[in-house]
Amino acid sequence: MELKKVALNDVHEQLGAKMVPFAGYNMPVSYSGLLEEHKTVREAVGIFDVSHMGEFLVKGPKALELIQKVSSNDASKLVLGKAQYAYLPNDKGGVVDDLLIYKVKEEEYLLVVNASNIEKDWEWISKQNETIGAEMKNISDDFSLFAVQGPKATEALQKLTSVDLSEIKFYTFKVGDFAGVEYAIISATGYTGAGGFEIYLHNKDAGSVWNKIMEAGAEFGIQPIGLGARDTLRMEMGYCLYGNDIDDTTSPIEAGLGWVTKFTKDFINSEALKKQKEEGVKRKLVGFHMVERGIPRKDYEIVDADGKTIGRVTSGTQSPNLGHGIGLGYVDVAFAAPETEIYVAVRKNKIKAVVKKLPLI
Repeated sequence: MELKKVALNDVHEQLGAKMVPFAGYNMPVSYSGLLEEHKTVREAVGIFDVSHMGEFLVKGPKALELIQKVSSNDASKLVLGKAQYAYLPNDKGGVVDDLLIYKVKEEEYLLVVNASNIEKDWEWISKQNETIGAEMKNISDDFSLFAVQGPKATEALQKLTSVDLSEIKFYTFKVGDFAGVEYAIISATGYTGAGGFEIYLHNKDAGSVWNKIMEAGAEFGIQPIGLGARDTLRMEMGYCLYGNDIDDTTSPIEAGLGWVTKFTKDFINSEALKKQKEEGVKRKLVGFHMVERGIPRKDYEIVDADGKTIGRVTSGTQSPNLGHGIGLGYVDVAFAAPETEIYVAVRKNKIKAVVKKLPLI
């Protein structure tokens, strides 16, 4: 199957990005190198092109009813300019996808989903909509999305808009002028823990806006950042990645997503999830630091001191900030408390690690 390309594919290639297939798209994984890119975001400002993400509009008098049915969170609490994190539960106890829900107008919501799940999510939500009849539109191919992340992001971007960026708190957004575009969505729902904004705009404006962001950030050392550093940044924060830490088979309660699971309303599989929350779970998703040298990788076994399997790694890397291995993984509940010693089985060795409270930095 031919890879899809984001609007600025050629720009990334000209910048010398290392391009890789990701979620069906040709995407930049790195430019100057992962460590440098990671450090740039933590200390200054970087720009990610994440235009491969999916966007659906759900609108009309039945919009909220549909969202309440498919989403774990309570979208009735959303006011204009607010966003929320949620997941789409399946009917088997797992997760179809995690997503962001923005209330953009009365009776109009923007759902932002993972690139690898665009078709799957669209089909799933459409199926649930058969008895409801909300208006749905898949606008994924028409929009570009830039994430400008880092402590210098506000200062850099403020030059490009009349919107007061200091007023956009975490999980809020504004629609306004940006870099010569009359209407862009400027939101703060970052995936790096370094602060910053996401800019949603039409593909036709992507090139000029990218260039203006690069110019505005030049004095702060702005760099383009690839998906490699996006992954290490989110792991340091302990944020879930769909396909690694959550998927169709993982329980959202075990994954620590109880905080976006609102049982004040009925939603798909809510009864079963409520029962699970009340009865307690057998395993939990935890973050951990490696105590001994070694890098945990997805699907490595997690064992106890006697070598008995107690879980598995779902995400792992060498933390650029800490200089040692970190990871996320599911472990039996008895081993889930912070500061519990666990071991990661790397080939034939068991390497000591310790469970830590999130974030990991």
